[in-house]
Amino acid sequence: MGELDGIDPELHEAYQLCRELNRRHGKTYFLATRIFPASKRAGVHALYGFARMVDDIVDVKPVDAAPVLDALERRLSDALGGRPPTYDEFGLVLRALVDTTQRYDIPHEYYYAFLRSMRMDIPGTELFRSRYRTMDELSEYMYGSAAVIGLQMLPILGIEGARERAEAPAAALGEAFQLTNFIRDMGEDLDRDRIYLPTDILAAFDVDEDLLWHCRRTGQRDVRLERALAHLIAHTRSIYRVAEPGIDLLDPKVRPAMRTAFVLYGDILRAVEESGYRVLHQRARVSRRRRLSVAAPRLASAGWTTLRSRSRLGTPTAPLLGR
Repeated sequence: MGELDGIDPELHEAYQLCRELNRRHGKTYFLATRIFPASKRAGVHALYGFARMVDDIVDVKPVDAAPVLDALERRLSDALGGRPPTYDEFGLVLRALVDTTQRYDIPHEYYYAFLRSMRMDIPGTELFRSRYRTMDELSEYMYGSAAVIGLQMLPILGIEGARERAEAPAAALGEAFQLTNFIRDMGEDLDRDRIYLPTDILAAFDVDEDLLWHCRRTGQRDVRLERALAHLIAHTRSIYRVAEPGIDLLDPKVRPAMRTAFVLYGDILRAVEESGYRVLHQRARVSRRRRLSVAAPRLASAGWTTLRSRSRLGTPTAPLLGR
């Protein structure tokens, strides 16, 4: 069975675009999707394509993003309300998203919660924040930017038993992934005048903005920052522990993929530790060898007999391992 079997041929171009966005921008995540049953991949790509396009608008030119995001939200509302999207790039993504939403009965409120959190990244908007004082404040942001991503995925992945049991672990996994990104990307975010890690936790270890900028500019390490990051990594791992039991509540066919993503994202935290917590100076990476060693057995169990196999869309799996 191929990724696009059972999907209206008129939507194939839309789903292919979403898949390409996932392949191009989310190497670790895309690798995990290759382990999903083919029938579930298209919907996952559609969710990713929508989030990716919105996120890029906010990240590339944040000062100009508010009116663009307003326009995209109107187009989203029209599309979910039954008005066919146009055939520009975002319109194609919307076509795939609407089809996925209808097929899996995904609540529309999740998309609007996501857009609300994206507005918190846009200077000049009422919701804008470049700093988060407490973990509770950050959790408000992460609900829309991360937790709802996990909740959107549940109907696509499939659940054994009551959906309510799986919702809290799914939301926790989204938050754990995003906190991992915040730790890994601390230096890049600082360059954008963003500090996502709670400032009260940093302050408890005597870390302030002056110290962050000093370390970023000079490349020097500081034990105070290392201790703060060690604490935040421990906190993030505690959220992974809340999330992990939810994997066993999913359709058995998707568990290998989710386990792969779970392990590889957790490895980012280990890479931060092994680098000496140098997140202000370099991006912690999980090696290609490690990604392969984790993914290969699960690829095999999912029916991949060789990493040179090709999907129905004609893309070799080898490049998914990244650099």
